[in-house]
Amino acid sequence: MAPNLKQLPAFDELPKYHNFTGCAWDVWGKDDQLGTINLLTEEVVKEAAKEIKLGKTVCLNWPVNFPSKPHFGRQTPQHKIWAKGPAVNDDALHINTQSGSQWDGLRHFGLLEHGVFYGNTRTEAIPRGELFLKGPDDIDPEAIKYGIHNWAQHGIVGRGVLLDIVQYYTASGDPLPYDPWKTYGISVDVLQDCAKKQGVSFQQGDILLLRVGYLQKWFAASQEQRDDLGSKAETLAGIDQTEDMKRFLWNNHFAAIASDQPAIERWPADGPGHFLHETILGLFGMPIGEFFDLEALSKVCAETGRYTFFFTSWPLNVLGGVASPPNAAAYL
Repeated sequence: MAPNLKQLPAFDELPKYHNFTGCAWDVWGKDDQLGTINLLTEEVVKEAAKEIKLGKTVCLNWPVNFPSKPHFGRQTPQHKIWAKGPAVNDDALHINTQSGSQWDGLRHFGLLEHGVFYGNTRTEAIPRGELFLKGPDDIDPEAIKYGIHNWAQHGIVGRGVLLDIVQYYTASGDPLPYDPWKTYGISVDVLQDCAKKQGVSFQQGDILLLRVGYLQKWFAASQEQRDDLGSKAETLAGIDQTEDMKRFLWNNHFAAIASDQPAIERWPADGPGHFLHETILGLFGMPIGEFFDLEALSKVCAETGRYTFFFTSWPLNVLGGVASPPNAAAYL
């Protein structure tokens, strides 16, 4: 039975799962594989399309080639071009779907100490190794359950909202009070105050984008400094891992959240039970976007004074996939 989207439970009304608050597994129904993407209804999409007023379009994807030395021990992207004839070329990509701009899917991160993913899916229920499918008659629904293809076939389409934390702190001429490449927590109060100063009121089903400053610093850095990032333990500014943050994300009923940094949350966290990924992906079923390039969008929003827009993203339609480049864009 579909939930009443006008009467969704508040965060404090959600049941606990062992030591975790905010378990939303039952909100969308027993067989759900979309999570908060259920909020992106036809009515929400139609209303969001009204945000297109100027005809401006902005790409939100970092080139697949970057970074050449990814975080978290991920493989370097490989791009090869070869001739098929005198004036015919083909090319091939070999990438880790989470080396650059990405959506983390429901198979990516679960509740570490309990060994379960979204929907109380045991970790051993997700097959590893090469997944080769001959055709549509060779698909085991259980083997691909909770794969990224569910979001790819539905689309992540609705009203986008940019909270430009960099501009929030620096518009008056002051320097950014934190280093985006160092551990730092951004509070709910900052997010709410930023929204207020930008004149933004949240709506159910919004896709929340946060500009924290990682890519701004990356573009200004030397190649040596960039390469050094991929060879040491990650330290990153991001949203705080607090109950208030979980409550903020759920009670505003965002359909998805993304930022310009590699982990969305302050990194490192304090260990299992303290990662926001566990709650956002594992309990809410909410897509996490990372490494979104929000630099051009921030300029357009500042110039127009508008921080809401029509947002589209069509992940790769990989059956049983863990993650995907976002193929995302904003339309103003």
